[in-house]
Amino acid sequence: MTIAELQRALREAGLDGWLFYDFRGSDPIAWRVLGLPPGVHTTRRWLCYVPADGEPVRIVHRIEAGVLDHLPGQKLVYLRWQELHEAVRQALRGARRIAMQYSPLCAIPYISRVDAGTIELVRTLAPGIEIVSSADLVQRFEAVCTEAQYQSHRKAAELLGKLVDETFGEIGRRVRQRGKTSEYEIQRYIIEWFERHGLVTDHPPIVAVNANSANPHYFPSDTRSSEIRPGDFVLLDVWARLDQPDSIYADITWVGYVGDQVPDEIAEVFAVVARARDRVVAFLRERLPAGEPVRGFEADEVARREIEAAGYGDYFIHRTGHSIHTTTHGNGANLDSLETCDERQLLDGTCFSVEPGIYLPGRFGVRSEIDVFLWQGQVHVTGPEPQRAVVTI
Repeated sequence: MTIAELQRALREAGLDGWLFYDFRGSDPIAWRVLGLPPGVHTTRRWLCYVPADGEPVRIVHRIEAGVLDHLPGQKLVYLRWQELHEAVRQALRGARRIAMQYSPLCAIPYISRVDAGTIELVRTLAPGIEIVSSADLVQRFEAVCTEAQYQSHRKAAELLGKLVDETFGEIGRRVRQRGKTSEYEIQRYIIEWFERHGLVTDHPPIVAVNANSANPHYFPSDTRSSEIRPGDFVLLDVWARLDQPDSIYADITWVGYVGDQVPDEIAEVFAVVARARDRVVAFLRERLPAGEPVRGFEADEVARREIEAAGYGDYFIHRTGHSIHTTTHGNGANLDSLETCDERQLLDGTCFSVEPGIYLPGRFGVRSEIDVFLWQGQVHVTGPEPQRAVVTI
């Protein structure tokens, strides 16, 4: 993005400016938003103040005076800490309301990149200044996608749907031939499938059988893996993106049963989870096309009420969904009223998962995950048709 785009967003938000601060890579958001070249090594504090109008002010240490030279505007070089303080005073002169990577009460920890001492310092150097969270600004520049990114996500989501079908088929084939397979073997099958189809991922997928599926973050490995046999319940959570620059992840979860008849309890729990998932999509489709804003916590509450009404509230132990971008978990609004109260608005052009789950310790866990892309005023569920029943493998 350009400085002009940042300034336009600041004016629309009614802010005087956006103050970026970093020490030894402490704020990767600042690096990305300001477009610092990869591989730059910094060991000293730097700041960049982008005003709503006028030229940016770069504050850098003499040893690393060129670190922000790709940006326009005035450069203030400091050596002593007193000079740093004076540079901040000068940069913020006349500003009354600015954004920083800060979240009051750490309500949105993904944005809380600036330490409390630096916030105190800014308030001391600019008496009366109001510091607000940059959360909504960050979402605008870190989560909203281009047309090309939207299409890259759709392609990845379609491929993941095909992968899930073929993986369940492979589990069935191996169990019929050998009487069993293992979580790790199937995980390796998925990774090799990614490679053959031009997909990349930041972490191996989840393949979880029976009680392992009751742990939302269980991952098999070459040293920890359970067997999959007839009569077993299997959860697959797969995420990947196209192997090309700036492509957007897709992330889906499906469940299956190795046998002809799904046990009643598993089918019942799946039905509750799927109903909660679909309630969220219906809620979004009612509100967003009508121009009514939706905040992340509101969507989470829709799913949570459904699961609580069915008597499983204590077993829904994570948020309903997370932002998706060039990383699996992006910097946009999450569907969360549990771990945080995410008050950020769901923006057009952003992608996120909807993945309620019920986890019965020591027995099994059911999660049904789809991806939702808000695009040109409409709510799109991407990838395969959402799962309607537990797959019989």
